[in-house]
Amino acid sequence: MSFSLSQASSTPSHPLAPYGWDDAWADIFAPYAEQGLLPGRVVRVDRGRCDVVTPDGTLQADTAFVVPRDPMRIVCTGDWVAVDPDGDPRFVRTLLPRRTAFVRSTSSQRSEGQVLATNIDHIVICVSLAVELDLGRLERFLALAMSSTDGAALLGDGAGPTGHGAAEAHPLVLLTKADLVPDVTTLSHLVEDVERIAPGVQVLPVSSATGEGIDVFRAVVGGGTSVLLGTSGAGKSTLANTLLGEDVMDVRAARDVDGKGRHTTTTRNLLVLPEGGVLIDTPGLRGVGLWDAEAGVGQVFSEIEDLARQCRFHDCAHVAEPGCAVLGAVEDGSLPERRLDSYRKLLRENHRIAAKTDARLRSENLREWKRRGAEGKAAMEMKRGRLR
Repeated sequence: MSFSLSQASSTPSHPLAPYGWDDAWADIFAPYAEQGLLPGRVVRVDRGRCDVVTPDGTLQADTAFVVPRDPMRIVCTGDWVAVDPDGDPRFVRTLLPRRTAFVRSTSSQRSEGQVLATNIDHIVICVSLAVELDLGRLERFLALAMSSTDGAALLGDGAGPTGHGAAEAHPLVLLTKADLVPDVTTLSHLVEDVERIAPGVQVLPVSSATGEGIDVFRAVVGGGTSVLLGTSGAGKSTLANTLLGEDVMDVRAARDVDGKGRHTTTTRNLLVLPEGGVLIDTPGLRGVGLWDAEAGVGQVFSEIEDLARQCRFHDCAHVAEPGCAVLGAVEDGSLPERRLDSYRKLLRENHRIAAKTDARLRSENLREWKRRGAEGKAAMEMKRGRLR
């Protein structure tokens, strides 16, 4: 089977339709089809090579052709790409504009972002009920999830493939291993605790062991692409296997002492669900550093942002200023102090990484300016030498 430009339109029978191919992607890909390239979606990346599903089947391709030094442009699971139909080795020639992307800062000290998944419609944050809820960590995940829009901008484009501006990925919180909380009242209180810090976000207790909440979860992820995120041992791979109806992902038991598990999933894998939808399973995340998440922080802590507008001073820092509505809410008990501390912490972290990023970009631009200046000077000297 070979792919032709006439096949680029989206139909239910299109080979890539189960992976999310639609008319918008077909329109964006049309110029590459004219060049004889194949469209494909990246289903796995490992050590500079990726598995790409195409109309001609799944193939392996080298990712080195696509600006490997820029971490925001590295080929990622979920990307739509154009690949060589022939050649040895095959190369990913370009990335199509990303609709959305989930990005965290790298675990190193460098001021760079790491793209974990792209072109996603649902960001599923898995929180295990086998251990005590860490609300601060969940707020961090939510801030990043609510900032995961305009993925096309990561590739320097101003709009998504449809040309109508940024897309949006919707967060969902799964409270996994709900069977470990048999008391209905206790489980209800846990759901309420999470709903209070996740305004507008659906919170769903689920259990792969008993099937609780699985049908609702399956209905949510049945449309579009979803990514499973969470710490190791949160039950992501078990959930993936439950939706797939077979043991595709390796699963190991979590430790009883802290509920953590070993990293059974070592790469991000894109899986087509039998009842529709696409799922990206990811390794457990130890660190979740913020990256360009100020808007997301504002959404997660919307009640604090609303209170801040009532402060006497427009530049109130909510520390000791007179007439501070935020501190007033803490004093009367309507705003938990833990919530304010978490808000401050995440804002400080985001500002710090933003400042480091700006400094790095200025340094890179200066180096590029010097390089071009040196090249121009050398070319001028060469020209003068010829004229003598």
